[in-house]
Amino acid sequence: MSKISVDHLSRTAYVYIRQSTMAQVQNNHESQRRQYGLRERARLLGWQEVTVVDDDLGRSGSGVARPGFDRLLTAIGRGEVGAVFAIEASRLARNGRDWHTLLEFCAIVGTLIIDEDGIYDPRSSDDQMMLGLKGAFSVMESSAIRQRAFEAKLEKAARGELFALIAVGYVLGANGRLEKDPNERTREAVNLVFSKFRELGSVRQVVLWLRQENVCLPKLTTGGPRRTVEWMLPTYSGLLSMLANPVYAGAYAYGRNGRETTLEDGRRRVRNGVRLPREKWRVLLHDRHEGYIGWTEFERNRRVIADNANRKGQAAQGAVRNGAALLPGLLRCERCGRKLKVRYRTDLPTAQYFCIRPIEEDNAGRTCTVISGNRLERAISEEVLRILAPLGIDAAMSAIDSGQDRHRDQRRQAELALEAARYEAGLARRQYDQVDPDNRLVAGELERRWNERLVTVQRLEAHLAAMVDDTATRLSIAERDALIRLGKDLSVVWNDPASSVEFKKRIIRTVVREIVIRAEDNRLHAMIHWHGGDHTALDVATKIRGRWRDIEHAGTEAETAALITALVRMMPDSSIAPVLNRLGKRTIAGLSWTAARVQLFRNDHHLLAYRDGERIDRGELVLDEVAGELGVSKMTVIRMIHNKTLPARQVCPGAPYVILRQDLELPGVRSAPVIPPVSADLRQATMEFQ
Repeated sequence: MSKISVDHLSRTAYVYIRQSTMAQVQNNHESQRRQYGLRERARLLGWQEVTVVDDDLGRSGSGVARPGFDRLLTAIGRGEVGAVFAIEASRLARNGRDWHTLLEFCAIVGTLIIDEDGIYDPRSSDDQMMLGLKGAFSVMESSAIRQRAFEAKLEKAARGELFALIAVGYVLGANGRLEKDPNERTREAVNLVFSKFRELGSVRQVVLWLRQENVCLPKLTTGGPRRTVEWMLPTYSGLLSMLANPVYAGAYAYGRNGRETTLEDGRRRVRNGVRLPREKWRVLLHDRHEGYIGWTEFERNRRVIADNANRKGQAAQGAVRNGAALLPGLLRCERCGRKLKVRYRTDLPTAQYFCIRPIEEDNAGRTCTVISGNRLERAISEEVLRILAPLGIDAAMSAIDSGQDRHRDQRRQAELALEAARYEAGLARRQYDQVDPDNRLVAGELERRWNERLVTVQRLEAHLAAMVDDTATRLSIAERDALIRLGKDLSVVWNDPASSVEFKKRIIRTVVREIVIRAEDNRLHAMIHWHGGDHTALDVATKIRGRWRDIEHAGTEAETAALITALVRMMPDSSIAPVLNRLGKRTIAGLSWTAARVQLFRNDHHLLAYRDGERIDRGELVLDEVAGELGVSKMTVIRMIHNKTLPARQVCPGAPYVILRQDLELPGVRSAPVIPPVSADLRQATMEFQ
């Protein structure tokens, strides 16, 4: 008692209360009573003001954020706390950092620490040693408990007997092993997910298809004491978790997720649920139970999901994306080893593939390779069709079966949902029949539930009746024969305008793993790496960049060059392009001219560029300038040119007239009569055609 002074009693006593988990808060009430009982002890020791800090109930003391503990340290630092009460050191901290921070603060301001064993003054060397030992024992105890619990869980997991949460589609059998759910609707739904992913090859596409067809999937609800299943429309995260779970391949896995510990603002931050690579899983046991798919298919699904990631840099192909290009994500530059990107330009008829040098190389940011996709895509498509030609008939038959299976899956899911709804309605009716009708407090609620089940049954019956019968969707004999004929010549189907670009991309990705390209000497060398390990070399001719020709008129490339050479002496590229377009000129790709294309043509043919002021230095004028010099309209100048009064030259029809300044002094030019408007109304303007 001699350690408690008047100064301590003049300040506030703080009682710190903490339990590590919410389960302890809800179930271990005796520990709470003991901790709250410290308020009476503080008053018995002489404190009049007692503050209880219980903000950290349900929080761990192992370095995680604790607002109550932070509030306690703030009050101690202000000198407001005379003593800190806790039933034991582990309630205040489970790690050395927080514990020694508390001791240092208390020693500075003279705050006592009181537990069930005694009263300690952190300024005393003996008490400091005792408190240090208590803190060390608390840390060691916590570590030992966690280690023992973890080792016990690991031993049970090594036998394949540890189940935290049983996946949808399975139940725990009497022998301690997983068994398929006896509910047929649940099994059919799980099988449907894997079959649709096998068909579509994308988690997002499977989700969209299921939601479009209004197909619900089972989801476990763990809120109550019983394991219940709720049927709802799928989400991307839920479907991804199902496809990535090895339990559906008949394997038992433990330790797929890990823990990541970092330091943030001087505190330890623990992030759970970090996905680990398969080689770091703690336990993986194959063939532990009956699976919905095989392990080979599970591995293939994982690779497809990984390749569909568009933000994993150079390692993944990326998912099939919108756009007319067939090869995005498959092309790799032989020179720098990076994947080629795709871009679409409004001034080009086909997509372009290009790669940019990375920042760690010389000439960073410069274009490494640029190729047009038209000829390369055509060559790759022909090679893919050549490989798949023997499988054409099988593909046609698979297409027939796929169309029928799709309708069968939809109808089957609707029938199972209706059967489950009828069972729920029957159960609600039986519950209503068993209650006393006079007990309206219970009978009214059961009647309401029964009515809700009946409404659900009616809705599902109407939905099933609205579906087309399976026989109506079957192909006729003529349609089957036509589809088989198309299967014999896949190129007809491939080149048909109605063929979907997305399906073409999926077909190519199914057989092609990667294409390595190298462009040199106006040739494109491509090495196709097929799934399975085979390789095919292709040599594709590419058009020479910068070679242009007129494909609609008889003009030659030399004539176009001569025309641009003459025009560039009087106007910039942006004005030359409209002149060429008015003449009907086109590039070698059949495109209209732009300023950029004119500039590219000049560069490739080593033609001079337009220079401002060059025409003025030569004493050459155009219509606007001549009209300003003479003080007349442009139409008057045009009449003088047509009447041979004023000499002028024109490179080609549509090009501007060029007049020499010295010719303005010719007889009859400056004295040419001005023709008045046709109408006497001075407000009427003239229409200029030049």
